[in-house]
Amino acid sequence: PGVHADTLPPPSAAPAPPADVPAQGPDPSPTATGECPASGAVVTMGEVQAVMMSRAVVLTLTNCGTKPYRVVGYPSVQALGEDGERLPVKVNPAGSVFGRDQGPKEVLLDPGLTVRSMLAWVSTKEGGELVMADALELAAAPDAGARVYPLEGHDIRYMDELNVTAWRAELPE
Repeated sequence: PGVHADTLPPPSAAPAPPADVPAQGPDPSPTATGECPASGAVVTMGEVQAVMMSRAVVLTLTNCGTKPYRVVGYPSVQALGEDGERLPVKVNPAGSVFGRDQGPKEVLLDPGLTVRSMLAWVSTKEGGELVMADALELAAAPDAGARVYPLEGHDIRYMDELNVTAWRAELPE
């Protein structure tokens, strides 16, 4: 599983958005700044949602390219430390109190269309000490060019594990 872009040029790393791009707030328009990775897909992070002591954000994958983009699977999510180092935070393909994961389903996105995923912070009995992350690295898939979203000023900086649902046209219920 993952994102397959058979008709697009090879993916490359996308530049991180400017440091002043907030990690919360409305999804920024990926084409407003003209930043569309070579993969043709960009992932943005929405506002932090809170329910029953739980936190989550909606991730939105937008086809910012000019050709249809094939999406299958889950977002690529990586917690990053102060110096950009990858932190040992487990990312599970699973649902949360915000909605259950219905598993991957192939979607062919026409230019400008979107799919969404729910990323939730979870604590486990085995979790032990929480890890403090300074940012999240998000991409449509591991090889699709990532963007970094700072977590400064959020209580979501502290994490045990993350659950993420598969990309879908509709959010899970």
